Amino acid sequence: MSSSSNVDRIAVLGLGKVGLLAARLLHDGGFEVVGIDQRPLHAEVPFDVVTGIDVDSDELDSHLGPVDAVLSCLPYALNIGVAERAHRLGLHYFDLTEDVPTTTRIRELAESSTGLMAPQCGLAPGFVGIVASTQAESFDRCRSIKMRVGALPHHPTGLLGYAFNWSPEGVVNEYLNDCEVIEDGERKWVSPMEWLETIYVAGARLEAFTTSGGLGTMCETYHGVVENLDYKTMRYPGHMQQMNFFFHELLMRERRELAGEILTNAKPPVDEDVVYVHVASEGETDGQMKRLEYVRSFMPRDVGGKRSTAIAWTTASSVVAVIEMVRAGALPSRGFLKQEEIDFNDFLATPTGSLFADAQP
Repeated sequence: MSSSSNVDRIAVLGLGKVGLLAARLLHDGGFEVVGIDQRPLHAEVPFDVVTGIDVDSDELDSHLGPVDAVLSCLPYALNIGVAERAHRLGLHYFDLTEDVPTTTRIRELAESSTGLMAPQCGLAPGFVGIVASTQAESFDRCRSIKMRVGALPHHPTGLLGYAFNWSPEGVVNEYLNDCEVIEDGERKWVSPMEWLETIYVAGARLEAFTTSGGLGTMCETYHGVVENLDYKTMRYPGHMQQMNFFFHELLMRERRELAGEILTNAKPPVDEDVVYVHVASEGETDGQMKRLEYVRSFMPRDVGGKRSTAIAWTTASSVVAVIEMVRAGALPSRGFLKQEEIDFNDFLATPTGSLFADAQP
């Protein structure tokens, strides 16, 4: 059991594409890793793996006892149980969730934790919040923060122009749950799949619309500080209209699990994907208004000795870089970690965070 920042031994729960890559990156970075999954793993890995473990069973405790931290790469619905277990065992906890109720519960646990509770360490929420907060800190007064992220097939087909390279449960969740924003200084909730806009990244014409969870805790942090703050998902043009038809006219919003099955079957994952990131902040410095932009297109690349999709390596690298910062003592060792408390330049200076630094605009 550990309550210090010396995170040397870590258990990675859920060995899908993101979890497996995160485990490889942690191992390559000098961490002692054990991978845990309910299913057999059909891959050779340089770290210990335990399979056939139900995350809801007490059997998991025996495998978590020797470690300092837990990284959950499981579907968001399982994270509260894992976080409660990590809290009871005095372990540091990290996850990738965008689910607001999950984060709310983890924050409650953090009030009495002996380790660090750090949810939302993925791409969005996570990486984009780190970028945006560092932009905002450079202004004397920040009037707006706009965060846009799209994880898309590089060669789209069909009316949806989409492929489910990310968790279908997570995508359905963010399309249907209300979205928190700050508008004209007021913190409020708005409907998902609205506020449609056109945006261009690297010459690609995209649409952006509201989805849930991408801001993490930023509305709380910047209420009274920033006049306008919102997060939107980017997709190829026409996607939002099709998804509104699917969820609302066909009433699939009432059958979320089936909706995820239908969509994944219709639009399975692809190897050639792209992650578009567009973060823009406006504010005043020394009496002059200025605009800061961070705009990137992340493509598949070789990471951890394997070819990785863009969404897998950006998500896995985001959380691993945060864990590296905790080990180095650059972040707190207990309590609740907000992503906007992380400095972007310090993030890029980590061994894994440097993967973002060499990506071209």
